[in-house]
Amino acid sequence: MAAGNDDLFIVDSLIHTDGVIKTNLSINPGSSIFKGHFPGQPVVPGACMLQLVKDVLESALGYSVQLKKAGNLKFVGMIVPAATNAILLKIDYKLIVDEINVNAKLVDGDRVCFKFQGSFICT
Repeated sequence: MAAGNDDLFIVDSLIHTDGVIKTNLSINPGSSIFKGHFPGQPVVPGACMLQLVKDVLESALGYSVQLKKAGNLKFVGMIVPAATNAILLKIDYKLIVDEINVNAKLVDGDRVCFKFQGSFICT
């Protein structure tokens, strides 16, 4: 997950222990994605939150994955780049053969913004 000038999220730290990934991230308020989502009132798109789970999982595990099932997705709080400097993504996972069962949440301080429960397959 090499950071580029237009990346939405910048990984500040990633800690991977047995079955748990904790990633501290910064938001790039200058990312071009905010020009369309939404002009004048930018918020992080929900699809980008789900993509972040996939990207961090791949980075921590060292191989590609594909979403198999999104059993439960909840977007419970907007992430406004002007008001949010840093967020935490916590992923609890269990690898069963070639399937990865995941529980993830994206947190801004003590406020949960996104919850995900589902599975990925190894590709």
